Amino acid sequence: MDRIVVSLRADDPISRAGVASQLRPRPEIRLQEEGEETAAAVVVVVVETIDEESLRILRHIRRTTAARLALIATRIDDQQVVGAAECGVAGILRRSEATPERLVQVINAVARGEGSVPADLLGRLLEQVGQLQSQVLAPRGLNFSGLTDREIEVVRLVAEGYDTGDIAAKLAYSERTIKNILHELVTRLHLRNRSHVVAYALRQGLI
Repeated sequence: MDRIVVSLRADDPISRAGVASQLRPRPEIRLQEEGEETAAAVVVVVVETIDEESLRILRHIRRTTAARLALIATRIDDQQVVGAAECGVAGILRRSEATPERLVQVINAVARGEGSVPADLLGRLLEQVGQLQSQVLAPRGLNFSGLTDREIEVVRLVAEGYDTGDIAAKLAYSERTIKNILHELVTRLHLRNRSHVVAYALRQGLI
């Protein structure tokens, strides 16, 4: 059995010791010492509540490691779930529900690249996502990829091998407009060139 390498971060030593005692006997888990997050597959962060300090820690771990993130919190509300997700957290567990079995289930899911959120929070999270799309993004012509429908259509035609003139003719825009759209995408998404834009769109499932 391939053991999942797990690192623990907690806002107090008692919380860390408690979660560590649940994970050490598990054959699926290899627990690292504190401060070794760089080699971990999953970092489990244990907090009282998801406040600004917790989010700062999560953002730091995400920037400095390749590990996936799981979070155990005593108190969680809807807005805090959104904040944690923005920081890259894929698994969330209430401390009151953090039995050894459930904890290992969440770690396994996160290690596989899947998500795990309490069912009641997931429903409200999806509702918030829908409101964001309909009330904030859609009126601006955007979707969750950050691209407009027009930008997606231009990138799709680039991927099909059309040059700037062909794309302009197909979409009834000027060549300058097509060049501006592509330049804006390269700049906004911090990409290198047109080919990089196409690769990004493919990874995001847009084309």
